[in-house]
Amino acid sequence: MSSTTQDSRATAGARRLLWFLLLPVSLGTLAMFTLRARADANARVDAVTKTLAVQHVSVVHPKRGDSVAELDLPGTTEAFTESPIFARTNGYLRSWTKDIGAQVKAGELLAQIETPELDQQLSQAQAMLVQSDANLKLAKITASRYQDLIASHSVAQQEVDQNNQNLAMLTASRDAASAETQRLEQLQAFEKVCAPFDGIVTARNTDIGDLINSGSAIGGKELFRVARIDTLRIFVNVPEDYSGSVSPGMHASVHIAGYPGRAFSATVARSANAVDPSSRTMRTEIDIPNGTGKLLPGAYANATFQLRAPMVPLVLPSNTLIFQTAGMQVGIVDRDNRVAFRNITIARDLGTTVEVISGLQANDSVIANPSDSLTEGTQVSVQHPQSNAVGN
Repeated sequence: MSSTTQDSRATAGARRLLWFLLLPVSLGTLAMFTLRARADANARVDAVTKTLAVQHVSVVHPKRGDSVAELDLPGTTEAFTESPIFARTNGYLRSWTKDIGAQVKAGELLAQIETPELDQQLSQAQAMLVQSDANLKLAKITASRYQDLIASHSVAQQEVDQNNQNLAMLTASRDAASAETQRLEQLQAFEKVCAPFDGIVTARNTDIGDLINSGSAIGGKELFRVARIDTLRIFVNVPEDYSGSVSPGMHASVHIAGYPGRAFSATVARSANAVDPSSRTMRTEIDIPNGTGKLLPGAYANATFQLRAPMVPLVLPSNTLIFQTAGMQVGIVDRDNRVAFRNITIARDLGTTVEVISGLQANDSVIANPSDSLTEGTQVSVQHPQSNAVGN
């Protein structure tokens, strides 16, 4: 065999050996690159999953409220003095002189009652008084005579004592007859129904010929109602939190439903100085001048007080509130972008916003429109704050 042939066979064998060595290395390298590519893909999927799992939230920052609190309280106007007028004697209404809306002065006649039975009783009592006077006069003369006769021993002491006793008895009878006559005369004076004070007649519940029964008990009937309205009272219930801020002499603005857009000046007259445990409010009276008489009792009124707040509240939009069994809460985002819930105390609910007096700091990031899926410690991503979420 020639040397050329041997060299060719050696070269071919070397090539086959080289391929056998390169094939495992290539497969190993390919497997390594495949595993690395798969690990990178899994890492990217994990990163995307974690990114998608983080919730995005919008936050707002509380704003400082007003140092002066405006307290609005509803009430009803009432006459400064109002009195129902009842009859003090029985009879029939003879006439009336004042109708509803009439201005009256104290002592002015409102109506007159006809009392035939009372008149007859008074006539009888006056006759009995005259009879008692005559009997008493005779008893005095008799007692005086017997007193002279006893000095000369012309009569017995017993007769003197009897006449003196008769004089005392007739004196008492005369006093009783006089008292009865005065009582009936006073009742007869009540035939005239008069106004007890200056005011206006707000009701007339009787007419000519009506049967009148005295008093306000069973059978009694209110004849008139008179009210003094030159000053009106308004009673409001001040919440316990503001009871120390409302005091006599304080100014209040009153808005009456019948006068939209107009405010009337009023003054706090007095308060109960006690909190009602059932409503946790303090009964307070406001007086409003009404010299023109244009304001009417019984009207709906709204009293507004300008009070200095004991502490400046923080204002939040209402859409940040969370109602939980633990109480009123808000969700905040801490420095680690994790959710934390805080209990808060609300001073006033203004509709779109609320005033918070505890449980919150001015630099807290409060979550707006929190979802039900948020839990304590949840990782979140904060979006740009809503700059105009809280009203001034």
